[in-house]
Amino acid sequence: MPTINMLSSADRVKGHGVLSAYIEQVDLVKHGLAGYYDVMINKTRLSDIMHYHTIDLKFFLSMPFAKLKGTTVAYVHFIPETIEDSLKLPWVFRKIFYRYIISFYKHMDYLVVVNPYFKAILQKRYKISESKIYYIPNFVSENNFYRYTQEKKKTIRNKMNIQENKFVVLGVGQVQNRKGVLDFIEVAKKFPNIQFLWAGGFSFGPITDGYNKLKKIVDNPPSNVRFLGIIERKKMNDVYNVADMLFLPSYQELFPMAVLEAIAVSLPILLRDCDLYQDILFNYYLKGRNVKDFENIIDRLKDKGQFYRESCYKSQECHKFYSKEHVLKMWKKFYDEITRKREDINKNNKRNIK
Repeated sequence: MPTINMLSSADRVKGHGVLSAYIEQVDLVKHGLAGYYDVMINKTRLSDIMHYHTIDLKFFLSMPFAKLKGTTVAYVHFIPETIEDSLKLPWVFRKIFYRYIISFYKHMDYLVVVNPYFKAILQKRYKISESKIYYIPNFVSENNFYRYTQEKKKTIRNKMNIQENKFVVLGVGQVQNRKGVLDFIEVAKKFPNIQFLWAGGFSFGPITDGYNKLKKIVDNPPSNVRFLGIIERKKMNDVYNVADMLFLPSYQELFPMAVLEAIAVSLPILLRDCDLYQDILFNYYLKGRNVKDFENIIDRLKDKGQFYRESCYKSQECHKFYSKEHVLKMWKKFYDEITRKREDINKNNKRNIK
């Protein structure tokens, strides 16, 4: 049976999407492809497929040895463009780090991107061959994210001191400029009778882009805004179930796990109108270009009438597309294909030796 070694250090920092995506993907493949592949996690041994989820230097240095036995794969959770708007790094370090990221990707046999929008960027901007780039979306398990009963929702709201009939707008992600937190606050100011929650914190501390300004807001938010800090993943389903919608005004993303988690709970999704969402969320989400647009859409949703119900239905339909069965088939097809290609190479090498 072919072996897959999943390699990651994502759990060193809590409260970020790469960690969530890693946990979900490994769990999906480990259990879903049992009998087809033997999946290991962070083992020192070489395997038929070395699947890198983070870009650690030790992984980069091990790559020549990994290729002697098998095939190398990198899961592309970010590119320099997304780092640029996330972390405030010294100019020299930033240039070196960005070169390292692309060098890491170029040395891989294959790349898996979570958004087809970035497939084109890797090809055109960074000259990485199309033949080595595959698109497989992120995934969340219905065992972890699902709708609660009204009674259970009521209980959790009581624990969080949120009125039963209060309309709740939820934002999720690291507190940084790229996530559009400032616009989230501006919109909240327009709706004093709506409760706004933000789940997430400063995962990377003071080097977070916009840290000083955002820290002041987090410490002294408007009266209808609560910053919940970094929430343990196993408790995030509670947070989604007390919310009435997800509002994520990010300027830049790859494939936010928060969207997949929210649609699993059938929440309406309001996002900034960015090109990157078009190929992954189709017409299943609500979008706005600025604070005024966001205000208008929330104003239509807050009464939970026909427009709200239609938006919930769209999320349900989007969730079906990212079902366990659909995404698992994509992973199996990918692993099968690269395994077969490796076997063909090995056979050709043996013939050449003879």
